[in-house]
Amino acid sequence: MRKTLKRVFALILSLVVAFALIGCGGQNTASSDDGNATTQPEPSQSGSPSQEEIKLTLWSISTESDAFHNAYTQAIKDYEEKHPGIKIVHETFENESYKTKIKSAVAANELPDLFYTWGGGFSKSFVESGKVLPIDKYYTEEYQAQLSRAALGNATYGGVLYGATYTTPISLLFYNKAMFDKYGLKAPTSFDELVHVCRTFLDNGIKPFGVSVKDTWVLAMTHDALTLKSAGPEKTAKAITRNGVSYNDPDFLASATKLKELIDMGAYIDGATGLSNDEACANFYNGTVPMYITGSWMAGSIMTDAENPADFDVTPIPVINSNNAKITDFMGGAADTIMVSASTKYPDVAGNAVFELTRSISKYAYLDGAGIPAWEVDYDDSSVNPITAKIAKLANEATSFTLWFDTLMEANDAGEYLSLLQQLYVGEITPQEFVEAMAAQLES
Repeated sequence: MRKTLKRVFALILSLVVAFALIGCGGQNTASSDDGNATTQPEPSQSGSPSQEEIKLTLWSISTESDAFHNAYTQAIKDYEEKHPGIKIVHETFENESYKTKIKSAVAANELPDLFYTWGGGFSKSFVESGKVLPIDKYYTEEYQAQLSRAALGNATYGGVLYGATYTTPISLLFYNKAMFDKYGLKAPTSFDELVHVCRTFLDNGIKPFGVSVKDTWVLAMTHDALTLKSAGPEKTAKAITRNGVSYNDPDFLASATKLKELIDMGAYIDGATGLSNDEACANFYNGTVPMYITGSWMAGSIMTDAENPADFDVTPIPVINSNNAKITDFMGGAADTIMVSASTKYPDVAGNAVFELTRSISKYAYLDGAGIPAWEVDYDDSSVNPITAKIAKLANEATSFTLWFDTLMEANDAGEYLSLLQQLYVGEITPQEFVEAMAAQLES
């Protein structure tokens, strides 16, 4: 009995000593809400807790119907396999609603760790508000060798880098080659040739163009491209960035007038004001309309959504004024950007992830035919579909890139621009009133 008591006493004493040593150890302690001490995990060298799974939330517009959805999915899968213990939660939103959501998230300081945005003027206020993390220190020599600083120009503000890109999209005229061949038509290179194509289809009971006016950015891609091909890249960029050129100018009036000419001749599919982009695209893929102006990502969607992808082709937007613009001037450029929230719990992890993810998205999007890669192509691209390969060649031969109006403009200007464009389409304002209103907005 005595030996048993001694053993019990010895056991109790050893436990007391053990707990005392734990209490004096080097672990961090903090007070919980009830005032009791709680043990916190030691931070790793990356600034992230090593004893817990790291979760990064990523927002994007790559919904399941978007051409980039698979690229995002594969890139996230690769990243998670390479980094056990790090989880990327991908949340997607429709394009137009996302523009409102991301602005609200910035204002409320509720940004996710990683978020898709558009470079240039669209994200300028985000950066100026201090809500975006500078990522120069994560742009290592490895990444610099594969993604040029020039490609990051639209994510650089005041000489500081705030985001990484993955594609160099451009606006193009996609067309149904089989329908063109049926009526002996060729891809237009001038506006007069485009009008001839439209009249030929209309004479045969076919609406020439698909478009969404409900998703106004689709209509804007047509207007932006016509404006570039009327005024030229330098003049266009200066006017929409408030840089010494008035929008109330004959070259800008010419592009608005040409767009109105197409509208008035019935070139656009009926009901366009109520069609979403997905619905409008479907009418192009199924052969209801023979033409669609949008970004280079449509090449990938043609391969997946059109019954006969071989029927389709692509060409640059026709020139309106050859004294100002070339067929090789393009709306677009590396604006699709992923940024890091300044409030992320894991800045080092997120800062590295933004480059790893964009590098992989660039690869998979190109292989899918959805995007023209901004990153170096150091992989076998022989499987890339012929339309995407043609677009890549056009982009490589481009004489200029000008960001889309609603990206290059500051946010307030972009919102007013899209509203005025809708009014122009439905006939509430004339082309002259449109350019006057644009000039007033940009000079205010």
